[in-house]
Amino acid sequence: MAVGLPKNWTGLLEESIAHYWRTLDTQSSKQVSGQADRGRRAAVTGGKQMDGFCRLVAAIAEANGMAKASIYTEAQLEIPGYFRPTKRWDMLVVDRKHLVAALEFKSQRGPSFGNNFNNRTEEALGNASDVWTAYREGAFGIGRPAPWLGWIMMLEDCAASSAAVSLAEPHFKVFPEFRGTSYSDRYQILLRKLVLEKHYSATAFVTATSEGGPRGRYAEPAPDLSIRSLLLAFAGTIATHVAMSKKS
Repeated sequence: MAVGLPKNWTGLLEESIAHYWRTLDTQSSKQVSGQADRGRRAAVTGGKQMDGFCRLVAAIAEANGMAKASIYTEAQLEIPGYFRPTKRWDMLVVDRKHLVAALEFKSQRGPSFGNNFNNRTEEALGNASDVWTAYREGAFGIGRPAPWLGWIMMLEDCAASSAAVSLAEPHFKVFPEFRGTSYSDRYQILLRKLVLEKHYSATAFVTATSEGGPRGRYAEPAPDLSIRSLLLAFAGTIATHVAMSKKS
């Protein structure tokens, strides 16, 4: 069983970063309901910024034998929840009525890092709790292998996201790993804990800036949260599923 990444995967990653900034620029310049866009609201809420990452992960699935018809990135992205009727994921792999994988691709750009970090944390935990409880209750078929869940986070690389943030502790002390941390640090802590507590199968963290050329610049601060590690784990899941399907 061959598991691997296509030769052009790093180019696809670079294009994903470039697509993010191009899309933000386009959305920022649009009119909202006939009025000039205020601040960065359209750029933040417009969606589609992370579509390049969808294409990257879809390419990995195809390279490891998954039929294109089983990879969903634009439509039919809803699956049952336990606490709500359905949840729309950013990408699904559903093959022969088997939920093989579900992924979320999220980003955050300044200036409101604090509120958005809390929202992303609650969203990640809520989505995971919902899908795993639905799986327990047989929403995706009785006796099916557990789905693979992935989460990729891209954070704007700037002074506000990399500076240490103060803490409010009016009643109790926070856990020590949060002391002296920036929002970049806190995302890394969050992503590690999501995997440690088995909420997600794999997570990845990227920081990026639009400066430094037409594609901008990006970095992966934590080797254990690299895009390559997540993609290899995903590729292994896909290749295993394809191999087992051929035997059945």
